[in-house]
Amino acid sequence: MNSKFALVAASLFALVTAPAAIAGSQQEKMKTCNAEAKTKALKGDERKAFMKECLSTKGENAKGAPKAQQEKMKSCNAEAKTKALKGDERKQFMSNCLSN
Repeated sequence: MNSKFALVAASLFALVTAPAAIAGSQQEKMKTCNAEAKTKALKGDERKAFMKECLSTKGENAKGAPKAQQEKMKSCNAEAKTKALKGDERKQFMSNCLSN
């Protein structure tokens, strides 16, 4: 009887925690896409189209961010740090770096 109880308890736990994990990854994806849209200064229909594509599940890694864009962001951040860029100068550099 103990093994049946453990199985039921484990199943209930999985059902309760799975939606939270999905919602968390969706929130992270939304944050990433919003930040990227802001960096690219997208507005209106252009932003809407970008967000739709960014939030889709095609070509993504486990965290929900497009792999190529994530690698590009890491690379650009590292280069900006090496150049000790700050403020508007960094923002302009990041915008140019990410759009290439």
